Amino acid sequence: MKELLDRYPCLVECRESIEKALEIIINTYKNGGKILVCGNGGSAADSEHIVGELMKGFMKKRNVTDERIPERMRDCLQGALPAISLPSQCAVLSAFINDVEPEMMYAQLVLGYANENDLVIGLSTSGNSKNVVNAVELAKCLGVKTLSLTGRNESKLSELSDVTIRVPETETYKVQELHLPVYHYLCAETEKTLF
Repeated sequence: MKELLDRYPCLVECRESIEKALEIIINTYKNGGKILVCGNGGSAADSEHIVGELMKGFMKKRNVTDERIPERMRDCLQGALPAISLPSQCAVLSAFINDVEPEMMYAQLVLGYANENDLVIGLSTSGNSKNVVNAVELAKCLGVKTLSLTGRNESKLSELSDVTIRVPETETYKVQELHLPVYHYLCAETEKTLF
């Protein structure tokens, strides 16, 4: 945490929520869960980025030791922390948007993918993106833990989520600039703990 806060002193006010977020992520994996991530626009790209850091080695090589896997394959694989980027599900999303209700598109995927030990992460610079809010609200209805990354202002996501990291900016691009070091920190520390 010290390095993160030294590099981004403005995040000091988020320290407690970042620590709680790390705890909820680590507990998700220790309890056999997976992470579902969603957002729109730049936050959709951040969803993909987060999943990329979790599903393969990020800061360190994650050796695969499962004896069921042939050694020649183990040497070419890395340990994965199960995560799914909901924006990447373009076929089902486009069908659902066309046939049913666009604002429920991520909620539909939460309904299909989420189990009680999972974690839904919602990214929204305003904290009020309707499709992300609906996904988090449904997760809460299903008893699934929730984490949100937003900007400074109180929002629907900050009201709903178990943990909300409200970075100290309000302009979209500035919020996104601070989300990046926060989720890099969370992914790196999770990897360090579990590998």
